[in-house]
Amino acid sequence: MGTEVESPPRTYRVRTYGCQMNVHDSERLSGLLEAAGYAAAAEGEDADVVVLNTCAVRENADNRLYGNLGHLRPVKDAHPGMQIAVGGCLAQKDRGEIVRRAPWVDVVFGTHNVGSLPALLERARHNAEAQVEIAEALEVFPSTLPAKRDSAYSGWVSISVGCNNTCTFCIVPALRGREKDRRPGEVLAEVQALVDQGVLEVTLLGQNVNAYGVEFGQQGAFAGLLRAAGRIEGLERIRFTSPHPREFTDDVIAAMAETPAVCHQLHMPLQSGSDDVLRRMRRAYRQERYLGILDRVRAAMPDAAITTDVIVGFPGETEADFEQTLEVVRQARFASAYTFQYSKRPGTPAAEMVGQLPKDVVQERYLRLTALQEEISWAENRAQVGRTVELLVAAGEGSKDARTGRLSGRARDGRLVHFAAADGVRPGDVVETVVTQAAPHHLVADGPLLSHRRTRAGDASEAGTRPTTPGVLLGMPRIGAPAPLAPAGGC
Repeated sequence: MGTEVESPPRTYRVRTYGCQMNVHDSERLSGLLEAAGYAAAAEGEDADVVVLNTCAVRENADNRLYGNLGHLRPVKDAHPGMQIAVGGCLAQKDRGEIVRRAPWVDVVFGTHNVGSLPALLERARHNAEAQVEIAEALEVFPSTLPAKRDSAYSGWVSISVGCNNTCTFCIVPALRGREKDRRPGEVLAEVQALVDQGVLEVTLLGQNVNAYGVEFGQQGAFAGLLRAAGRIEGLERIRFTSPHPREFTDDVIAAMAETPAVCHQLHMPLQSGSDDVLRRMRRAYRQERYLGILDRVRAAMPDAAITTDVIVGFPGETEADFEQTLEVVRQARFASAYTFQYSKRPGTPAAEMVGQLPKDVVQERYLRLTALQEEISWAENRAQVGRTVELLVAAGEGSKDARTGRLSGRARDGRLVHFAAADGVRPGDVVETVVTQAAPHHLVADGPLLSHRRTRAGDASEAGTRPTTPGVLLGMPRIGAPAPLAPAGGC
């Protein structure tokens, strides 16, 4: 009687484009696939399933997607049985267009039905045809799905998905839907589960974290959530992104200042310093209110590092409007800024506005803005020289670390610090050192360490293990397991 040899599991790889929301969604996709019986593909090996988690916000996102799909076509032709899946915001927007332009794609799924991926892959194999399933509303909150975390020491935790704002340049509300909030108990349970596995730092995620609680009618819910998370023993650092100046209230500032675990780091999107441009953007705040928030944050936390987003060249922006942006940047003294040249996003009101600016005008203003911010960032970083910093040692943050004999870590204010390597220091450990040099985008600490604390997160990093958070598989089939298949086109 012969012995049946079990075939190895099908392998997968997830490629992520875009924002932190997509990074976290990709952790869910990995968790779902592993719960369904897949295994992560080894580095350098072709995967049986490649998932592209797309972004529709970045410029030329569609060109990038179809370029990547074009590169994957010969790989798939040489790899019988390989499947390609496309998800995320661009999938939600383009839908069946993806399969029309790239018929070798097997699965297209949207932002609202991430949890359907394993079933769609199985259905595509069974029916030998592409499966396109785009839900119009959220089927299940993503955090109820299993996740395979990327980091042993730092974790993303969604508190809400979607957005109720109507910014004229942004397509996110159309692709992610209206805001849906998780109950505080569910958020805190996920944070506790991560801390129980050694995670030291969490980042609370939402399109607009300050609006948290609107769905269940609780004012001050976000400030309360920060304070409650700060009481979880073993959680050393709490960050959050992104707030919106319209809803940013003093109770949040107080919670940040009074909760030791909450880092004195704030990402506060500006977008423009011109009141006229902000009005056309439908940003619902003006320059005076924005700068007032920064003043109150710094009064409560003088060491706070504040970062921002700025869009240059919005339709109708005049030279005077742009000068207002430069003036706000001068006053705000941002630690750093994510700066963008405006480009049309089909489906947004701004794409149809009169006053679209020539590319050369936008480029020239962009260069002036980035030069100013570079000067400010460098000056703010030079002020850090001589300061003692506590660093959570990171993996992969410093591209030149191996060559320079340094390691990298994040200070509590979010600044990246490259420091002199020492025996036994691992990603996930905590060290103290003194800043010796400054550059516009990082700090250097080349002196001896003042202290080194080994952590459970460092143990996990050294062992190559990562936290997992379980979820509900919603009856999705495991690879090789008999399961009823829905008919082509969905149930």
